[in-house]
Amino acid sequence: MRKIVFYVHTSVDGYIEGPNGEFDWPVMGPELSAYAMTLNERTGTFLYGRVVWDMMSGYWPEVESISDHPHDLEFAPVWRKTPKVVVSTTLESADWDTTVVHSIEELAALKEGTGSDLLLSGGSALASALTEQGLIDEYHVVIHPVLLGGGKRLFPEGRSRRPLELQESRVFDGRTTLMVHRPAAS
Repeated sequence: MRKIVFYVHTSVDGYIEGPNGEFDWPVMGPELSAYAMTLNERTGTFLYGRVVWDMMSGYWPEVESISDHPHDLEFAPVWRKTPKVVVSTTLESADWDTTVVHSIEELAALKEGTGSDLLLSGGSALASALTEQGLIDEYHVVIHPVLLGGGKRLFPEGRSRRPLELQESRVFDGRTTLMVHRPAAS
């Protein structure tokens, strides 16, 4: 069975976007970038919800004409060649070697199959739904040293409690902190 690995950037006060949807605050230093690339290498499929898919597909196909950041230039060809899955009730098809599934049940069936792990990047709606169904196997949360004061929370309020076990923590580039958790054994 494949794993679903959730990789996300958050502020110290628990937001994944600023009050106006800003995502200009994460800093990808060399160590954090290298860690992200190791996650990409161990997964065979990138997984997105519709909102993050729209952002990713609008940026990565042509990133070399937009950015000269070393992380962007290294990741762009990986993004283009890696198969992707988008979970959406409204999207019918997508480019860039992308499969669209329309329900959590379809995604759960994909997870049950063979192959490399699925890497869910960013977002909160899909991560929250998958967490409620017990489908996320690892949480890789990178905390950036910024207080956003509002915006979109990493996980919305009102969800059921889920105990987690810390598997790893470390600091990258003297700036960001990674925490890796797995669901606690019942």
